[in-house]
Amino acid sequence: MSTTLDDRALDLIFRDARTHNVWRDAPVSDADLRAIFDLMKMGPTTANSCPARFLFVRGEEAKQRLAPHLSDGNRAKTMSAPVTAIIGYDLAFYEHLDRLFPHDNARPWFEGKDEHIHVSAFRNGSLQGAYFIIAARALGFDCGPMSGFDNDGVDEAFFAGTQVKSNFLCNIGHGDARELFPRNPRFDFEDVCQVL
Repeated sequence: MSTTLDDRALDLIFRDARTHNVWRDAPVSDADLRAIFDLMKMGPTTANSCPARFLFVRGEEAKQRLAPHLSDGNRAKTMSAPVTAIIGYDLAFYEHLDRLFPHDNARPWFEGKDEHIHVSAFRNGSLQGAYFIIAARALGFDCGPMSGFDNDGVDEAFFAGTQVKSNFLCNIGHGDARELFPRNPRFDFEDVCQVL
């Protein structure tokens, strides 16, 4: 059994993968979203806390609720995307640790420690958002992750009455590669890495 992904898989997930802004008319089904989630959820988080929460905006009514909170540069590409994931993080994540981390009593690590809760929820929710992008790409979907929206407005429109806060958005579908911008440069190893 191979212990590494082959070059084709690495190209799909990283080297040839791009951030898409223009979408082909191809649906993303509930089964597709479930498959992405079921792969993503296996990525590691602190104490298996799994604080990310995913709200999938697909219907026209939901898109119209999202539209006023998008920056001008993100509105058209988001409205035309088959699905937009609002990737959030739950500040009450520790309430589920009895189920998710049953071999130790981890709730006291977080309970009543607001700054620690926020840092842990945001960090691990961001990790899960990145796993979501990798999982979607691995299953043949294109992604368009972005900031450029009013977090408070999105939270009020979609997460009112909960402890969930929005982190970033990710459009999902099958992108039109003819509309891609040239790839921007990346740092070389020597630019940003040290081995001590």
